[in-house]
Amino acid sequence: MNKQVRLAVFPLIALSCMVSSGQPMPKAQVANLIVKVENGTDEFRNYLKKRGEQAGNNAAAAQASGRQRRTASSAQKSQAANKKDALEDALDDLNRSTNRLRRKFDATDTWMETKTEVQRVVDDGRKINPYVAKGNYGPDAARLWAALRTGINELARAYGIPPMAI
Repeated sequence: MNKQVRLAVFPLIALSCMVSSGQPMPKAQVANLIVKVENGTDEFRNYLKKRGEQAGNNAAAAQASGRQRRTASSAQKSQAANKKDALEDALDDLNRSTNRLRRKFDATDTWMETKTEVQRVVDDGRKINPYVAKGNYGPDAARLWAALRTGINELARAYGIPPMAI
C-alpha cells in the first residue's frame, strides 16, 4: 500500500513542478495585453491633447465674444501649468516604457524575460494615477484611464507583478 501511494504521488509532484516552472499563458496572449496597453496609452494621450486644444479654443471664443470669465491668478495659472507638464511628462514616460517593452518582447522567445520592462510600465502608470484621481479631467478621461489602468494591471498580473491601486 505504501509503495502504491508513493508511485501515485511521484508523477503528480513531477507534473506540478513542470507546470509551475512553465509560463502560465502563451506569448500571443501576452502580446495582446501589451497591444491593449499601447492602444490605451495612445487613446488617453490623444484625448488629453484634444481636450487641451478645445479648452484653448473655448477661452479664445469667449474672449472674442466679449463674455466675461473668471480669470485665474498667476499662481493658479502656474500651478495648473505645472500639473499639466507633470502629467505630460508622466505620459511620455509611460509611452516610452511601453514602446521599450514592445521592442524587447518581440525580440525574445521567452516573454518572462521582459519582466523588468513591465515593471517600468507599471511604475510609470503609478505616476499618472494620482493626477487623474485628483484632477478634474472629466468622465471621459476617467473612463479612458480606468481602461488603461486595467490593461496595465492585467499585464502586471501576467508577469506576477503587484498591480496598481485604484
